[in-house]
Amino acid sequence: MRKPTRRLTVVAVVSSLTTLAITGSVVAVTGIGAPRPQEVRFNIAAPAQAPDPFIANGVAVGNQVPLYFSSGIGPGALNTAAPAGTPERYIDPAQFPGGVLPAGVTVTEAQGMNAMARIKENLESQGLTLADIISMRIYLEAPPGAERADYNGWNRAYRKWVANVNRVTGEVIPAYAPVQFANATRPSRTNLEVDTLPVTGWLVEIEVVAAYTKR
Repeated sequence: MRKPTRRLTVVAVVSSLTTLAITGSVVAVTGIGAPRPQEVRFNIAAPAQAPDPFIANGVAVGNQVPLYFSSGIGPGALNTAAPAGTPERYIDPAQFPGGVLPAGVTVTEAQGMNAMARIKENLESQGLTLADIISMRIYLEAPPGAERADYNGWNRAYRKWVANVNRVTGEVIPAYAPVQFANATRPSRTNLEVDTLPVTGWLVEIEVVAAYTKR
């Protein structure tokens, strides 16, 4: 069982903000309110107020929207050159050749990239994509020798898969290029640091909720 530590970031609905309402493939800015039965509304400030938010303040879901809840998913043990049970084992050589991290890339960041690729595969197995995510919960464990979880490294990995497209132009934001998945979605999100994760060597575990709305 996960044991949350004192550091907890919670995303809540703030009803006074402008929202981005998504119904099917139609996108429009609207005031926050109860969604229609088949509608999902993202509580995000208008682009003029917040041009590049990385999460929504909350998401309202209509009562006829089918949802998919993933289990917690961590990175795959793909770097067989590293010893079993070490954080380095969970670096994906397809993303980082030879399991070698470039300068400035942390192990948590690399594991986040790996875990997000597994999330993508999980969603695609159900006919969904990362663009269908409406909410995320991320569990982080501090790297060996560190006093706290590497939130900055995780956030860099996150932007490679989510919230990396300009909401006005539809183009990838240069600061996050190259991306693994071009995605304008800004889900609601919670991050927790935990004492331990269920697999020795994991620093990241992710669970998501996705909506079957864009059909």
